[in-house]
Order: sequence, then structure tokens, then C-alpha cells
Amino acid sequence: MEHRLIQHGLVDSTSSRAFADLAAGTARHGDVHLARGQSAGRGREGHTWLSPTDEGLYASIVLLPDPPALRPTALTMACALATLESLRDLGLDPFGDGAAQLKWPNDIQVGGAKLCGILTESRSLAPARPHFVVGIGMNVRQLQFPAELKAERAVTSLALLGHKVTVAAATEALLGRLGGRLAQVRGHHRELADDYLLASGLGEQRVRVTCSGEERVGQLVGLSVSSGLELRGNGPRSEFLPLEFIQAVSRDELD
Repeated sequence: MEHRLIQHGLVDSTSSRAFADLAAGTARHGDVHLARGQSAGRGREGHTWLSPTDEGLYASIVLLPDPPALRPTALTMACALATLESLRDLGLDPFGDGAAQLKWPNDIQVGGAKLCGILTESRSLAPARPHFVVGIGMNVRQLQFPAELKAERAVTSLALLGHKVTVAAATEALLGRLGGRLAQVRGHHRELADDYLLASGLGEQRVRVTCSGEERVGQLVGLSVSSGLELRGNGPRSEFLPLEFIQAVSRDELD
């Protein structure tokens, strides 16, 4: 995938800039909006992504795929895997206690602390003109975080994990991985789903799934971009939960 890099200084958010270009008709497929800092970075479910100047990677990718429209969750999975692979390219050990791991559906954590987040948005799913903006945030150089954020959740950065990485190097690593994973959303569903399940550490585990606001418990048998998450309860038959309606998946700690 070819990228047109659009550099910003301090902006409200890179995704807002991407949507502004879409509204103006100037956006191109593969555009990557990058910012030194954000005053209103967005996370999932209305959360704010803390974006201090020159300390993190703040990027939004514009995707204008040919119809039919792609599944937003599949795009999130692809970008999460690309981000995870870029972290390994930057020196994170893929195994052991310090390994980065995917947390459903859009976070990357190390030792339970959040390192990266991915957010896929679309303001129009018209089949004739599908478009998506995928925002990616990576904590790179932060050595401290506000107390109110740490009280809300555990959070970390590459610097705190002992990796002296520049934002430019993190950006280069990410862009080098995105194209291959995004191509799988249409062409190699099975590989994408299998790799995501492996990277999440949830395959064949007993899990708790929140789907459409209701909680289910069972063994996670498989994952499919088209069919959804396959969950097996106490009986011999499985049920398939559509990806778009799943809010959370975690190991069943009571198992």
C-alpha cells in the first residue's frame, strides 16, 4: 500500500483531520495523518487518548476500499497485528513475561499495562462509497503519566519498558507492516483470524464474552472474519457471535 504522509503539529486529533479531508473530497486511499501532539485524541467508547507533544506515535490511516464495504472489526484486527509486529521490529521480545499481547478488540498490552490502542471509525457505510479511518496510538517516549490516568488503568511506554526508540523509528516500523496485514482483510481471512487469536492468547481458552451487552462463558473454539467468534458452552454445539457486536473477550478467571 502506498502512503501519502500528512504531517501536523498540535491538532485536535489525527482522525478528525482525516475526516475533514474526506468531507472536503481531498482524501486518498492510504493517507496517513501524523501529529506531534493531540489535544483531543480519541479512544474506544469515548475515552481520551493522552497525546503529549513529541512523546508518542499518533496516526490515522484513511482507507477507501472498493465495494463491498469491509468489516470494521477485521480492519481493527489487521491494524492491531501490524502494530504488534512493528513493536517486535523495534525490539520487544515476542515471548516471555515482557511480551506484548493483544487485548480484544483494540489494545496492545505488556504485563497488563496498555501500550497501544487502535480505533476504527466510519461516518458512512454507503456501499457505493465505503470509507474508514483507523487511528493508532503508541506510547513511545513517556516516562510518566498523570495520576488520574494511572488510577483508571495500568499504562506503559516503550521508554518505560527499556527501549530507547524515536517516534520516527516507531512510525517507520508501523508503516512497513500495515500494507501486508490490511491486504489480508480481503484476501486471507483465515490467516488474519488465526494470527489474531494466537497473538491474543485466547485460543482454546475458557473465556468470558460480552456480546450485545450480555455475558457468555465458554471455550473459544475459533475466530472467523465472516462467521464471527465460535464459542462452545457446556453442550456439544457451538454458537457464533458476530464480531461487530462483541464488546469484550477475556479469560474466565474462575476457570
